[in-house]
Amino acid sequence: MNTLIGKTALVTGASRGIGRASALALAKAGAQVLVHYSSGEQEAATVVEEIRRAGGKAEKVAADLRQPDGPHQLAQRVRAIIGGRLDVLVANAGVANAASIQDTTVEDFDKLFAVNVRAPFFLVQQLLPALCTGSSIILLSSLAAHASVGTLSAYAATKGAIDTLVKHFAAELGERGIRVNAVAPGVVPTDMSNFAKTEAGRDFTLGMQALKRMAQPDDIGAAIAFLASDQARWITGDTLRVDGGSKL
Repeated sequence: MNTLIGKTALVTGASRGIGRASALALAKAGAQVLVHYSSGEQEAATVVEEIRRAGGKAEKVAADLRQPDGPHQLAQRVRAIIGGRLDVLVANAGVANAASIQDTTVEDFDKLFAVNVRAPFFLVQQLLPALCTGSSIILLSSLAAHASVGTLSAYAATKGAIDTLVKHFAAELGERGIRVNAVAPGVVPTDMSNFAKTEAGRDFTLGMQALKRMAQPDDIGAAIAFLASDQARWITGDTLRVDGGSKL
């Protein structure tokens, strides 16, 4: 359904995985999509071309969100392309690091929080002039924010922070008619979750899910497109679990 015709959307980390699926889903719904990437320029260009071949509108935009000024640079580039209005922001870009408490380094910890928490916070801040009544912000949480899954304590802490930010952002921006939500995927076999691509990873994942199949990025992209649409107009401040019934 073309529920986002005439809308503009930015998806961070959109060159692959869940970000790519989200960009394609938003474009299918009619939105003009800005496909953000950090290092995968060719992959981002492929996503843009796929959207255009299907009759949609898309542009790629680069920024290194690991850097303190990365969100500021990205916001500046986005506003130069779209002008004064951004209808959908999907802060998907993230990094993960599986390590025990003993093996987690300060460098790894800081990188996780820089990309997964600091970047979306300041991206929202810097894009506020372009966000308006009816705009939708969607952050990426995780099953790991509310359940113990492997050796992901530092990563899980970043996603717990996202769940907290959603509530504060939604409360503060609600007066402006801006909705803020998060989606919390379970295990999805993407480049970030290579373990899930192994036989052992598949068995582990299916063993904790009510729905006995492996998730696909499209499963998450569809939920993101729903939250971006007017069909979700009365939903804000929430984290939607999209995990096949994991850890029930």
